[in-house]
Amino acid sequence: MSLLAYPAADSAPDASPEASAAAPVASSVLPDPEAAAAAVAGQLASAAAATDQEGGFPTQEFDWLRAAGLLTAPLPAAEGGFDLMAPTHTLRLLRTLKHIGRGNLAVGRVYEGHANALQLIQRFGRPEQVRRWAQDARAGHLFGVWNTEAQDGVQLEPLPGGRYRLRGSKTFGSGAGHLSRPLITGALPDGGGWQMFVLPTDEQPTTLNSSFWQPLGMRATASFRVELTGAEIGPDDLLGQPGDYYQQPWFSGGAIRFAAVQLGAAEAVFDETRRFLRELGRLDDPYQKMRVGEMAMLIESGNHWLRGAAEHAARPLAHAEAEATVAYANLVRTAIEEICLRVLPLAERSVGARGLLRPEPFERLHRDLTHYLRQPAPDAAVADAGRFVLHHAAPAYSLWNA
Repeated sequence: MSLLAYPAADSAPDASPEASAAAPVASSVLPDPEAAAAAVAGQLASAAAATDQEGGFPTQEFDWLRAAGLLTAPLPAAEGGFDLMAPTHTLRLLRTLKHIGRGNLAVGRVYEGHANALQLIQRFGRPEQVRRWAQDARAGHLFGVWNTEAQDGVQLEPLPGGRYRLRGSKTFGSGAGHLSRPLITGALPDGGGWQMFVLPTDEQPTTLNSSFWQPLGMRATASFRVELTGAEIGPDDLLGQPGDYYQQPWFSGGAIRFAAVQLGAAEAVFDETRRFLRELGRLDDPYQKMRVGEMAMLIESGNHWLRGAAEHAARPLAHAEAEATVAYANLVRTAIEEICLRVLPLAERSVGARGLLRPEPFERLHRDLTHYLRQPAPDAAVADAGRFVLHHAAPAYSLWNA
């Protein structure tokens, strides 16, 4: 899923992006990416304020994820990964994403895009492509998905030999200047459809417009406008068939991933609120107890939603019953959005004006989470779930297992 597209500002190009220098890759993947993410979350949180600026990017933090084996964890086991994107590992995937979001929401956003790109490659790539791009991931390359565009969207112009020259740009290109293997969508000529491809940005010319990214929060995601005109790709860079990107349930069903990252940020708000109150000696205040108790209820309900999402995604008919899978994912994203929107004001009331002063983390956490919650079409998502349940007669206790 991508953020809503808005018209880009007039271009003020920066220098062409280069791949960030890859840290040495860990010699082996940790046996449990969830444990690795939990272990690194505190380190991510301690460094989050340093990159919280427009144009910033958590480069060092992704070196930590590389060293922990988390950038290769989404790969198949045969390619040196944990097979984190397999349906049977969905709960571990969601908890991994939650821990990274708990540490730094900007890192969680970019990491979710990395995992999404590797999942699409595994699902739609030819075996030789899966091997090639897995090798890139093991070498330290950062993947992601750039789909959102404005009026000057990406066009694929045919060249001899099955090659294409790109024309146009993408907006909200998270990780721009740091992703060296973005998965991008573009229009084929003569109505040929919407085609995925992977662009090696360390080899092909692209231009960044950082002035596009002046956000409320999520500053460190470097979600710039990326001008792709002049770059070229070959037939081996094309992924899948036209239209594959929008296949359900994978397109809308992926909402459970960003919801997990969001819930991680809500957990961070909860944990920081308790720390702040302890330091002030306000643990016996009855009103603080009431607010924190309500926050605990909300956070735990979010964890139950993640477990439900994992169970639903792992059921044998998840792909065949795409409509039900998408409807349930829409329930999950809606419920977790509501949880986050209730946690934030409870935390604000608990910490008061003093807690919203830097260097306390609440101001940044509030901005980042508020911004990241603005995923596309929230009303349509819950309406789609309502449409599904209205047209199915199964009683509530078996509605999602029928």
